[in-house]
Amino acid sequence: MKKTVKVVAAIIENEHKEILCALRSTTMSIPNMWEFPGGKVEQDEDLHTALIREINEEMKCTIETDEDIFFDHTHEYETFIINLIAIKAKITDGTPVLAEHDKIIWLERKNLSSLQWAPADIPIVEALMEE
Repeated sequence: MKKTVKVVAAIIENEHKEILCALRSTTMSIPNMWEFPGGKVEQDEDLHTALIREINEEMKCTIETDEDIFFDHTHEYETFIINLIAIKAKITDGTPVLAEHDKIIWLERKNLSSLQWAPADIPIVEALMEE
């Protein structure tokens, strides 16, 4: 039986209404694909606390999250199942830096589909483009 992993992803928008996109490094699972930054939710950890922690670890900046969940779905990969929960957020301190990813860029919603996204992130991209 495949393991299910609960993951939170940040939809971070800047003052120009661009969204932060992160390229998974060659050392990560699902390498060289784009994703919304975030990470695994630890046992007994609140979703918002997990997302704030993950962005601080991965991007070395502080975020404030929306109360509502933007998107929640489950995707089955070959070796595991991911429950991906996307939450909108804003940076409150610092500037995102590369700590784990190979590249980060800011893109307008209309251009999000130009990237090669990790399969689990595609429904989130579609929902953002329809907003």
